[in-house]
Amino acid sequence: MKAIVIEKPKVIHLKEVEKPEPGEGFVRIKVMAAPICATDLDVVDGDIPAKYPLIPGHEWSGIVDGVGSREDEIWLGKRVVGSSDVACFHCEECRKGNWRYCKEFEEIGFKRNGAYAEYAIMPAFGLIELQDSISFVHGSLCEPLGVALGTLAKAEAKLGDTCLIMGAGPIGLCILAAAKAMGLRKIVVGDFSPYKLDLARNMGATEVIACDKENVLEKLKTIHPDGTDIVIDATGIEESIVICLKAARKGGTVALAGYGRGKIMNVRIDDIHINNLKVVGAGNNWNYHKKAIQLMEEGKVNLEPLVTHKLQPEDYAKGLELARTRPEGFVKAVFCYE
Repeated sequence: MKAIVIEKPKVIHLKEVEKPEPGEGFVRIKVMAAPICATDLDVVDGDIPAKYPLIPGHEWSGIVDGVGSREDEIWLGKRVVGSSDVACFHCEECRKGNWRYCKEFEEIGFKRNGAYAEYAIMPAFGLIELQDSISFVHGSLCEPLGVALGTLAKAEAKLGDTCLIMGAGPIGLCILAAAKAMGLRKIVVGDFSPYKLDLARNMGATEVIACDKENVLEKLKTIHPDGTDIVIDATGIEESIVICLKAARKGGTVALAGYGRGKIMNVRIDDIHINNLKVVGAGNNWNYHKKAIQLMEEGKVNLEPLVTHKLQPEDYAKGLELARTRPEGFVKAVFCYE
C-alpha cells in the first residue's frame, strides 16, 4: 500500500509499505479521509516526541477492512471514525477513565503508525459508526471538534455564558461551532485573517475582531462590558494569551487550547491572582468523538466549510506546505482516498 512516511525528522516520502495486520483488540481501517493537523508538522520537524519511521495522521475516517478479534467482526464493512488513543485499561488512571495519564499511553500518528496511508490500524474499543448522511470528510473532523468539546468541558462552559475565542484556525472555529451548539451567547472571535473572520461570522459568531486593526480589549468593553465568562486562546501565542487574561471577568475562566510549541512566555500573574481567574490547560481530545458525531448527525454542527483543500496523497508536500504557511483562504486540508 502507499503511505506517507516520516523516515526521520524533516525527511518524509510517499512510498510503498506492507499492508498492516490488526492484532487482538484492533481493526484495520481502509482510510477514506485524513485531515492535516498542525501538530503533524511538529512530528515532521521532530518537535514532538515520536517513534520514527512513522506514518503520521491522527484525524481520520474510513471503512473497517479487517479485525484482530472475532468479537469485533460486527464492525466489518462499516463506515467509522474513532479514537486514536491506546492505553493499558488496567492501571489506576485507566480505571478512572483518565487513560491519557496511563504510563503506557500511546497515540496513533505519534507513537504508532497513523492514517496518512491507504490502510491504518486503530483500536476497536474507540470505534463509532458513521451514518451515511455524514460524508467521510466531514466525519474525519470529529477529532478537532472533540478537542473543542473537551475544551469547553474543561472550562465548565454552560448555557448563556459569554465567550471570546482568540484564533480562527481549525480549533478556534470548531470551538465556535461547539459553543453555538451548547447555547453560549455573544460569542466573539478574534483573528488577523479577513477570510477566517468572514468564515467565523458565517458560522454564527456574534462579533469578530480584526486583531491587527482593532484594539481587542477596547472593543470587548462594548460587547462584554462586565468582562467575558469563558475566554479561550486557540493560538498558543503570548500576545493572545495576555489579552485573554485581561478580557476575562472577575472569577471568569481562561482555557488554553493553543499549542505553545515549548516557548517560555511572560504573563502578569496578578491578572490571574487579583481577578480570581480559573486558568485551565485544554490540550488534546478526551474522547468526545461520539458526541461530536451526534452533533454532526443532528445538523447542529457543520464543519465542511473548514475544508478548503481536498488533496490526493501524492500531493502531500503541497498539503504540508499549505498547513505550514497558512495562506489567505486556507483553513484545513484533507487527504482523500475515495
